[in-house]
Amino acid sequence: MPLLRAGFTYFSLVFGAGFLLGAVLVLVLVPRLGARLAELSEMPLMAVVIVLAARHVLRRWPLPNATACLLVGGLALALLLAAELTLAALVEGQSPAHWIASLDPVSGPVYLAMLPVYALMPLVLRPAR
Repeated sequence: MPLLRAGFTYFSLVFGAGFLLGAVLVLVLVPRLGARLAELSEMPLMAVVIVLAARHVLRRWPLPNATACLLVGGLALALLLAAELTLAALVEGQSPAHWIASLDPVSGPVYLAMLPVYALMPLVLRPAR
């Protein structure tokens, strides 16, 4: 049960911050910078959020081994992708394939490259034992 709580908390922290940053992005940065630069400017902030969220989870639930870290990161990633795809379907009426195809050719691959970073961060930050 602690692994489920840890994975859900990790997902919730990162998704919640991303949702708030996304609102600022759409309302403030996109009109000034354009969608691509606004999305790219969000990536370093989300990287910091990922690190802070993973640290919080590791402090709250000291994970016993690398497998537990990978399970927490994998669960959080699965929840994140499910949320992203659900929002794309509900808000924009997009299928998963259409959502991926609609990603910006520059910021989209950066976002996709951040996904394994997100999944692996609990393992990367796990204290040496």
